[in-house]
Amino acid sequence: MKCISIHTCTHTFSGEIALLEGLTVVYKSNIDLFFYVVGSSHENELMLMAVLNCLFDSLSQMLRKNVERRALLENMEGLFLAVDEIVDGGVILESDPQQVVHRVALRGEDVPYSEQTVTQKASFLLQVLQSAKEQIKWSLLR
Repeated sequence: MKCISIHTCTHTFSGEIALLEGLTVVYKSNIDLFFYVVGSSHENELMLMAVLNCLFDSLSQMLRKNVERRALLENMEGLFLAVDEIVDGGVILESDPQQVVHRVALRGEDVPYSEQTVTQKASFLLQVLQSAKEQIKWSLLR
């Protein structure tokens, strides 16, 4: 069967793993949501499933077991922070949902940029510039 999209293939079949056009796709559905983690055909399915389970369990804790479309849309920032804590550039950083929730909570306590004082904004900009300077230095040294 030729699949038009990942959703059409995974929606019609029961299972947790699909191989589509050279990609390994692990997925999980819950009420009105589908969660997908996609990797190359050479990726370990168990590692991809660990990422998916970590994401789902983290969101479940953050949303107080109310993982459904409306709650997720209202908490998109938390979703993005969780993904940022779990993977970075295709590298798995964390697979423990407790740690992810803890780190997201710490980052969520930050004051929004629009509400920061001039001193806080200047400090933040200096940190960004310092980080960029370090990254450029290391890329030039390679």
